[in-house]
Amino acid sequence: MNQQSGPQDPLVLSYLGLRKAVGIIGCALPFALAFGKILLQGPGIQGSISGYYYTDMRNVFVGSLCAIGVFLMSCRGYDRRDEIAGILACVFAIGVAFFPTTPYMCATSRDKLIGTLHLSFAALLFLTLAYFSLALFTKTAPDKNPTRQKLQRNTVYRVCGYTILACIFFMVVVALPPVKTLVEWLTPVFWLESLAIIAFGASWLTKGETILKDQEA
Repeated sequence: MNQQSGPQDPLVLSYLGLRKAVGIIGCALPFALAFGKILLQGPGIQGSISGYYYTDMRNVFVGSLCAIGVFLMSCRGYDRRDEIAGILACVFAIGVAFFPTTPYMCATSRDKLIGTLHLSFAALLFLTLAYFSLALFTKTAPDKNPTRQKLQRNTVYRVCGYTILACIFFMVVVALPPVKTLVEWLTPVFWLESLAIIAFGASWLTKGETILKDQEA
């Protein structure tokens, strides 16, 4: 993206719109899946966000991830790192969508292999999203000084990025057999994944200047 463009340049507005779209989908996804499943199939929370693949909300789950992936690949930043991160995030998001998690019951060896690929894609996707927030979004154009709003946005990005990393850490912890036995009934993976996805969404909404927008001169 041409960083010399003015705030009302159509191309700038287009990229801000893409970022807002990514943020809205990210923030809405956990709620849409949980409440949609309750409305269509009855009470109960799945053990993970990915578990909604095996419910009537499958198309929402897959469609949302594909949309996020395409949007991430379409966004551009200051240098090639942004482009590479966007392409990788797109691949990982689509991988999560089309290589479903291992089903809870009657899983075959093929299901388990696909489930392993799913976990790998999911972990890489979350790490890439954290990288966006912590390393890419906090940058400022070399020829510009950060505004007060930009510094405030950087704080939001860092909170969101570290929240995603913390959720990854605790997802590993609750997957340990002794811990899993104690807390599985609380569906901790669902809540941790939801928090990480909402943090991702909040970061992208901020990047789209939905909040803390720079004041025009």
